[in-house]
Amino acid sequence: MRALRLMELLVELGYRVDFLPEDGRDAGRYSDALAAAGVAVHHLPRAGARLRWLRAHAADCTAVVVSRYHLAEALFPLLRGIAPQARLVLDTVDLHHLREQREGEQRGDRALLRLSATTRRRELAMVAMADTTWVVSPVEQALLARELPAATVRVVSNVHDAETDVPGPQARRGVLFVGGAGHPPNLDAVSWLLETLWPMLRAAIADLELHLVGDGLPAFVGAPPAGVVVHGHVPDLGPLLRRVRVGVAPLRFGAGVKGKVNLGMAHGLPMVVTGCAAEGMHLVDGEHAFVADAPADFVERVVRLCNDDALWARMSRAGQAHVAHRFSIAAARDAVRASLPPTNPSAP
Repeated sequence: MRALRLMELLVELGYRVDFLPEDGRDAGRYSDALAAAGVAVHHLPRAGARLRWLRAHAADCTAVVVSRYHLAEALFPLLRGIAPQARLVLDTVDLHHLREQREGEQRGDRALLRLSATTRRRELAMVAMADTTWVVSPVEQALLARELPAATVRVVSNVHDAETDVPGPQARRGVLFVGGAGHPPNLDAVSWLLETLWPMLRAAIADLELHLVGDGLPAFVGAPPAGVVVHGHVPDLGPLLRRVRVGVAPLRFGAGVKGKVNLGMAHGLPMVVTGCAAEGMHLVDGEHAFVADAPADFVERVVRLCNDDALWARMSRAGQAHVAHRFSIAAARDAVRASLPPTNPSAP
Protein backbone atom coordinates (compact mmCIF):
# COMPACT_ATOMS: atom_id res chain seq x y z
CA MET A 1 0.00 0.00 0.00
CA ARG A 2 2.78 2.43 0.92
CA ALA A 3 4.73 1.67 -2.26
CA LEU A 4 1.63 2.21 -4.40
CA ARG A 5 0.85 5.54 -2.75
CA LEU A 6 4.44 6.75 -3.08
CA MET A 7 4.52 5.90 -6.78
CA GLU A 8 1.20 7.69 -7.23
CA LEU A 9 2.77 10.70 -5.51
CA LEU A 10 5.79 10.62 -7.82
CA VAL A 11 3.46 10.66 -10.84
CA GLU A 12 1.53 13.55 -9.27
CA LEU A 13 4.79 15.47 -8.85
CA GLY A 14 5.44 15.15 -12.59
CA TYR A 15 7.91 12.27 -12.80
CA ARG A 16 7.67 9.45 -15.29
CA VAL A 17 7.81 6.35 -13.11
CA ASP A 18 9.05 2.89 -14.07
CA PHE A 19 8.53 0.04 -11.60
CA LEU A 20 10.84 -2.95 -11.78
CA PRO A 21 9.56 -5.60 -9.28
CA GLU A 22 12.32 -7.76 -7.82
CA ASP A 23 10.54 -11.02 -8.67
CA GLY A 24 9.41 -9.76 -12.07
CA ARG A 25 5.94 -11.22 -11.76
CA ASP A 26 2.59 -9.76 -12.72
CA ALA A 27 0.79 -9.16 -9.42
CA GLY A 28 -2.67 -8.98 -10.97
CA ARG A 29 -4.88 -6.25 -9.55
CA TYR A 30 -1.91 -4.66 -7.77
CA SER A 31 -0.02 -4.29 -11.05
CA ASP A 32 -3.22 -3.04 -12.67
CA ALA A 33 -3.59 -0.38 -9.97
CA LEU A 34 -0.07 0.88 -10.64
CA ALA A 35 -0.71 0.99 -14.38
CA ALA A 36 -3.95 2.90 -13.79
CA ALA A 37 -1.97 5.43 -11.73
CA GLY A 38 0.35 6.07 -14.68
CA VAL A 39 3.24 3.81 -13.61
CA ALA A 40 5.02 1.67 -16.22
CA VAL A 41 5.30 -1.80 -14.68
CA HIS A 42 7.94 -4.07 -16.23
CA HIS A 43 7.29 -7.79 -15.81
CA LEU A 44 10.70 -9.38 -16.27
CA PRO A 45 10.81 -12.72 -14.42
CA ARG A 46 14.48 -13.45 -15.17
CA ALA A 47 17.18 -11.60 -13.26
CA GLY A 48 19.23 -11.24 -16.44
CA ALA A 49 16.36 -9.50 -18.19
CA ARG A 50 16.00 -7.05 -15.30
CA LEU A 51 19.71 -6.26 -15.43
CA ARG A 52 19.53 -5.72 -19.19
CA TRP A 53 16.62 -3.33 -18.67
CA LEU A 54 18.63 -1.35 -16.13
CA ARG A 55 21.67 -1.19 -18.39
CA ALA A 56 19.50 0.06 -21.23
CA HIS A 57 17.48 2.65 -19.27
CA ALA A 58 19.18 3.66 -16.02
CA ALA A 59 21.37 6.24 -17.76
CA ASP A 60 18.18 8.18 -18.54
CA CYS A 61 16.91 8.19 -14.96
CA THR A 62 17.14 11.24 -12.73
CA ALA A 63 16.66 9.06 -9.65
CA VAL A 64 16.38 5.40 -8.66
CA VAL A 65 14.52 4.39 -5.50
CA VAL A 66 15.53 0.95 -4.21
CA SER A 67 13.40 -0.74 -1.59
CA ARG A 68 15.29 -2.48 1.26
CA TYR A 69 19.00 -2.75 1.87
CA HIS A 70 19.56 -6.26 0.46
CA LEU A 71 18.38 -5.18 -2.98
CA ALA A 72 20.49 -2.02 -2.74
CA GLU A 73 23.57 -4.20 -2.13
CA ALA A 74 23.06 -5.72 -5.58
CA LEU A 75 22.01 -2.55 -7.39
CA PHE A 76 23.78 0.48 -5.93
CA PRO A 77 27.31 -0.49 -7.10
CA LEU A 78 25.95 -1.26 -10.57
CA LEU A 79 23.96 1.98 -10.73
CA ARG A 80 26.94 4.08 -9.65
CA GLY A 81 28.74 2.76 -12.72
CA ILE A 82 26.00 2.86 -15.37
CA ALA A 83 23.93 5.80 -14.10
CA PRO A 84 26.29 8.25 -12.35
CA GLN A 85 23.79 11.06 -12.88
CA ALA A 86 20.98 9.31 -10.96
CA ARG A 87 20.22 10.19 -7.37
CA LEU A 88 20.12 6.94 -5.40
CA VAL A 89 17.42 6.70 -2.74
CA LEU A 90 17.33 3.82 -0.26
CA ASP A 91 13.81 3.15 1.02
CA THR A 92 14.47 1.14 4.19
CA VAL A 93 10.76 0.33 4.84
CA ASP A 94 11.98 -0.46 8.34
CA LEU A 95 15.46 -0.83 9.80
CA HIS A 96 15.92 -4.56 9.51
CA HIS A 97 18.80 -4.78 11.98
CA LEU A 98 16.75 -3.01 14.64
CA ARG A 99 13.90 -5.49 14.22
CA GLU A 100 16.29 -8.45 14.37
CA GLN A 101 18.05 -7.05 17.42
CA ARG A 102 14.78 -6.60 19.27
CA GLU A 103 13.62 -10.10 18.37
CA GLY A 104 16.90 -11.51 19.63
CA GLU A 105 16.54 -9.60 22.89
CA GLN A 106 12.91 -10.68 23.29
CA ARG A 107 13.76 -14.34 22.75
CA GLY A 108 17.17 -14.31 24.42
CA ASP A 109 18.54 -15.71 21.14
CA ARG A 110 22.28 -15.11 20.71
CA ALA A 111 22.22 -16.30 17.09
CA LEU A 112 19.64 -13.66 16.23
CA LEU A 113 21.71 -11.01 18.00
CA ARG A 114 24.76 -12.00 15.94
CA LEU A 115 22.63 -11.85 12.79
CA SER A 116 21.40 -8.38 13.73
CA ALA A 117 24.98 -7.17 14.10
CA THR A 118 25.80 -8.44 10.60
CA THR A 119 22.62 -6.90 9.19
CA ARG A 120 23.49 -3.61 10.89
CA ARG A 121 26.85 -3.43 9.10
CA ARG A 122 25.25 -4.24 5.75
CA GLU A 123 22.33 -1.86 6.22
CA LEU A 124 24.47 1.06 7.37
CA ALA A 125 26.80 0.52 4.41
CA MET A 126 23.87 1.02 2.05
CA VAL A 127 22.70 4.12 3.93
CA ALA A 128 26.21 5.52 3.53
CA MET A 129 26.21 4.72 -0.21
CA ALA A 130 22.78 6.27 -0.86
CA ASP A 131 22.34 9.94 -1.70
CA THR A 132 19.19 9.96 0.43
CA THR A 133 17.67 7.38 2.75
CA TRP A 134 13.98 7.14 3.58
CA VAL A 135 12.83 5.86 6.95
CA VAL A 136 9.26 5.62 8.15
CA SER A 137 9.65 7.07 11.64
CA PRO A 138 11.54 9.85 13.44
CA VAL A 139 12.84 7.20 15.86
CA GLU A 140 14.75 5.52 13.04
CA GLN A 141 15.83 8.88 11.64
CA ALA A 142 17.37 9.74 15.02
CA LEU A 143 19.09 6.33 15.20
CA LEU A 144 20.73 6.83 11.80
CA ALA A 145 21.71 10.38 12.71
CA ARG A 146 23.72 8.96 15.61
CA GLU A 147 25.26 6.17 13.52
CA LEU A 148 25.91 8.11 10.30
CA PRO A 149 25.69 11.86 10.97
CA ALA A 150 26.79 12.72 7.42
CA ALA A 151 23.93 10.76 5.80
CA THR A 152 20.84 12.50 4.45
CA VAL A 153 17.88 10.75 6.05
CA ARG A 154 14.27 11.82 5.56
CA VAL A 155 11.06 10.53 7.11
CA VAL A 156 8.70 9.24 4.42
CA SER A 157 6.13 7.27 6.38
CA ASN A 158 3.00 5.29 5.55
CA VAL A 159 0.37 7.05 3.47
CA HIS A 160 -3.35 6.64 4.14
CA ASP A 161 -6.62 8.41 3.41
CA ALA A 162 -9.08 8.69 6.28
CA GLU A 163 -12.32 6.83 5.48
CA THR A 164 -15.23 9.24 5.12
CA ASP A 165 -18.11 6.88 6.01
CA VAL A 166 -17.46 5.18 9.36
CA PRO A 167 -20.30 3.15 10.93
CA GLY A 168 -20.88 3.90 14.60
CA PRO A 169 -20.17 1.47 17.43
CA GLN A 170 -23.69 0.16 18.06
CA ALA A 171 -23.74 -2.67 15.49
CA ARG A 172 -20.06 -3.54 15.78
CA ARG A 173 -18.62 -6.52 17.62
CA GLY A 174 -15.35 -8.36 17.84
CA VAL A 175 -11.62 -7.69 17.80
CA LEU A 176 -9.35 -7.61 14.73
CA PHE A 177 -5.66 -8.39 14.27
CA VAL A 178 -4.00 -8.01 10.85
CA GLY A 179 -0.57 -9.40 10.03
CA GLY A 180 0.91 -11.94 7.63
CA ALA A 181 2.71 -15.06 8.86
CA GLY A 182 5.81 -14.25 6.83
CA HIS A 183 6.84 -11.59 9.35
CA PRO A 184 8.24 -12.88 12.68
CA PRO A 185 6.82 -10.01 14.82
CA ASN A 186 3.32 -10.97 13.66
CA LEU A 187 3.75 -14.63 14.60
CA ASP A 188 4.99 -13.68 18.05
CA ALA A 189 2.06 -11.27 18.44
CA VAL A 190 -0.48 -13.94 17.45
CA SER A 191 1.05 -16.42 19.89
CA TRP A 192 0.96 -13.92 22.75
CA LEU A 193 -2.56 -12.87 21.79
CA LEU A 194 -3.93 -16.43 21.75
CA GLU A 195 -2.00 -17.83 24.70
CA THR A 196 -2.14 -14.91 27.13
CA LEU A 197 -4.55 -12.16 26.11
CA TRP A 198 -7.42 -14.11 24.56
CA PRO A 199 -8.31 -16.22 27.65
CA MET A 200 -8.44 -13.00 29.69
CA LEU A 201 -10.60 -11.26 27.09
CA ARG A 202 -13.05 -14.16 26.87
CA ALA A 203 -13.28 -14.24 30.65
CA ALA A 204 -14.30 -10.57 30.58
CA ILE A 205 -16.66 -10.82 27.56
CA ALA A 206 -17.90 -14.38 27.11
CA ASP A 207 -19.20 -14.03 23.55
CA LEU A 208 -16.32 -11.91 22.18
CA GLU A 209 -14.95 -12.84 18.75
CA LEU A 210 -11.38 -12.44 17.51
CA HIS A 211 -10.63 -12.14 13.79
CA LEU A 212 -7.10 -12.99 12.67
CA VAL A 213 -6.27 -11.82 9.15
CA GLY A 214 -3.03 -12.54 7.32
CA ASP A 215 -1.54 -14.73 4.65
CA GLY A 216 -0.32 -17.99 6.19
CA LEU A 217 -2.06 -17.59 9.55
CA PRO A 218 -4.45 -20.59 9.16
CA ALA A 219 -1.48 -22.98 8.92
CA PHE A 220 0.30 -21.27 11.81
CA VAL A 221 -2.70 -21.23 14.15
CA GLY A 222 -4.11 -24.67 13.30
CA ALA A 223 -7.32 -25.39 15.22
CA PRO A 224 -8.24 -22.01 16.75
CA PRO A 225 -9.62 -21.57 20.28
CA ALA A 226 -13.33 -20.89 20.77
CA GLY A 227 -14.39 -17.52 19.44
CA VAL A 228 -11.39 -17.11 17.13
CA VAL A 229 -11.92 -16.85 13.36
CA VAL A 230 -8.79 -17.22 11.20
CA HIS A 231 -9.35 -15.67 7.78
CA GLY A 232 -5.95 -15.95 6.12
CA HIS A 233 -5.39 -13.44 3.33
CA VAL A 234 -8.29 -11.02 2.80
CA PRO A 235 -7.98 -8.97 -0.42
CA ASP A 236 -10.37 -6.26 0.80
CA LEU A 237 -10.35 -5.49 4.52
CA GLY A 238 -13.07 -2.86 4.19
CA PRO A 239 -16.03 -5.03 5.29
CA LEU A 240 -14.21 -6.32 8.38
CA LEU A 241 -12.99 -2.84 9.33
CA ARG A 242 -16.58 -1.61 9.18
CA ARG A 243 -18.05 -4.29 11.45
CA VAL A 244 -15.47 -5.09 14.13
CA ARG A 245 -15.34 -3.04 17.32
CA VAL A 246 -11.62 -2.84 18.22
CA GLY A 247 -8.32 -3.30 16.45
CA VAL A 248 -5.32 -4.72 18.29
CA ALA A 249 -1.58 -4.74 17.61
CA PRO A 250 0.09 -6.72 20.43
CA LEU A 251 3.58 -6.59 18.92
CA ARG A 252 6.44 -7.27 21.32
CA PHE A 253 9.27 -6.50 18.88
CA GLY A 254 9.65 -4.95 15.46
CA ALA A 255 10.72 -1.73 13.79
CA GLY A 256 9.29 0.93 11.50
CA VAL A 257 5.72 2.21 11.58
CA LYS A 258 2.94 -0.35 11.73
CA GLY A 259 0.63 -0.25 8.74
CA LYS A 260 -1.98 -2.31 10.60
CA VAL A 261 -2.29 0.50 13.15
CA ASN A 262 -2.46 3.21 10.48
CA LEU A 263 -5.05 1.24 8.53
CA GLY A 264 -7.34 0.68 11.50
CA MET A 265 -7.17 4.31 12.59
CA ALA A 266 -7.76 5.57 9.05
CA HIS A 267 -10.99 3.55 9.03
CA GLY A 268 -12.09 4.97 12.37
CA LEU A 269 -11.33 1.75 14.26
CA PRO A 270 -10.05 2.45 17.80
CA MET A 271 -6.79 0.63 18.39
CA VAL A 272 -5.16 -0.96 21.42
CA VAL A 273 -1.43 -1.35 20.81
CA THR A 274 1.81 -2.09 22.61
CA GLY A 275 4.57 0.46 22.97
CA CYS A 276 6.48 -1.25 20.17
CA ALA A 277 3.48 -0.99 17.83
CA ALA A 278 3.04 2.69 18.72
CA GLU A 279 6.68 3.62 18.06
CA GLY A 280 7.24 6.52 15.69
CA MET A 281 3.53 7.27 15.32
CA HIS A 282 3.25 10.29 17.67
CA LEU A 283 0.38 8.58 19.50
CA VAL A 284 -0.92 10.01 22.75
CA ASP A 285 -2.13 7.18 24.99
CA GLY A 286 -5.86 7.48 25.65
CA GLU A 287 -6.33 10.11 22.97
CA HIS A 288 -5.38 8.67 19.58
CA ALA A 289 -5.17 5.05 20.75
CA PHE A 290 -4.61 3.02 23.90
CA VAL A 291 -0.99 1.99 24.50
CA ALA A 292 -0.37 -0.85 26.97
CA ASP A 293 2.28 -3.54 27.40
CA ALA A 294 1.13 -5.40 30.52
CA PRO A 295 -1.45 -8.10 29.67
CA ALA A 296 -4.00 -6.93 32.26
CA ASP A 297 -3.75 -3.32 31.05
CA PHE A 298 -4.03 -4.35 27.40
CA VAL A 299 -7.14 -6.43 28.09
CA GLU A 300 -8.75 -3.72 30.23
CA ARG A 301 -8.44 -1.18 27.36
CA VAL A 302 -10.01 -3.56 24.86
CA VAL A 303 -12.90 -4.28 27.23
CA ARG A 304 -13.50 -0.56 27.81
CA LEU A 305 -13.73 0.11 24.09
CA CYS A 306 -16.13 -2.82 23.68
CA ASN A 307 -18.45 -1.51 26.39
CA ASP A 308 -18.30 2.30 26.16
CA ASP A 309 -19.89 3.81 23.04
CA ALA A 310 -18.92 7.39 23.91
CA LEU A 311 -15.27 6.44 24.43
CA TRP A 312 -15.33 4.46 21.19
CA ALA A 313 -16.71 7.41 19.21
CA ARG A 314 -14.20 9.87 20.69
CA MET A 315 -11.20 7.69 19.93
CA SER A 316 -12.51 6.82 16.47
CA ARG A 317 -12.61 10.50 15.53
CA ALA A 318 -9.26 11.28 17.15
CA GLY A 319 -7.54 8.39 15.40
CA GLN A 320 -8.79 9.48 12.00
CA ALA A 321 -7.73 13.07 12.60
CA HIS A 322 -4.27 11.86 13.63
CA VAL A 323 -3.85 9.84 10.43
CA ALA A 324 -4.97 12.82 8.33
CA HIS A 325 -2.40 15.02 10.06
CA ARG A 326 0.60 12.66 10.20
CA PHE A 327 0.14 10.03 7.49
CA SER A 328 -1.55 11.68 4.51
CA ILE A 329 -0.20 12.25 1.01
CA ALA A 330 0.33 15.89 2.03
CA ALA A 331 2.54 14.77 4.93
CA ALA A 332 4.79 12.76 2.57
CA ARG A 333 4.89 15.19 -0.35
CA ASP A 334 7.53 17.64 0.91
CA ALA A 335 9.97 14.92 2.00
CA VAL A 336 9.64 13.07 -1.32
CA ARG A 337 10.04 16.26 -3.34
CA ALA A 338 13.12 17.27 -1.34
CA SER A 339 14.70 13.86 -1.95
CA LEU A 340 14.69 14.05 -5.74
CA PRO A 341 16.08 16.28 -8.48
CA PRO A 342 13.65 18.82 -9.97
CA THR A 343 11.01 17.33 -12.19
CA ASN A 344 11.98 16.89 -15.83
CA PRO A 345 8.95 15.59 -17.73
CA SER A 346 11.20 14.15 -20.47
CA ALA A 347 13.15 11.93 -18.07
CA PRO A 348 12.10 8.88 -16.00
